Amino acid sequence: MIRLCAVSDLDDPGSKGFHNERGHLFAVRQGLQVFVYVNSCPHFGINLEWQPDQFLDSEKRLIQCATHGAQFLIETGECIAGPCPGDQLTSVECEVRDGVVYLP
Repeated sequence: MIRLCAVSDLDDPGSKGFHNERGHLFAVRQGLQVFVYVNSCPHFGINLEWQPDQFLDSEKRLIQCATHGAQFLIETGECIAGPCPGDQLTSVECEVRDGVVYLP
């Protein structure tokens, strides 16, 4: 198992990027839930953020690609607006145990 971060390291709601042996990833916290995705926009294959840890729109309700404005649901990674509707971010399985996010 890979220790990604403590849940308390993520704002609620908030996001944070990571680079480890699994590649470039980011985690999004929404309440008690944490979602992890590969940091790659399905439209163009580039990282989603321009600034470190900035993966959410201004209202912190959707994941947003900084380059083309594609917006994705936090819970599923599905694109609902922008140049790639219907595409999805690649989700990464995670587990929250004792306040820590792990990747199996």
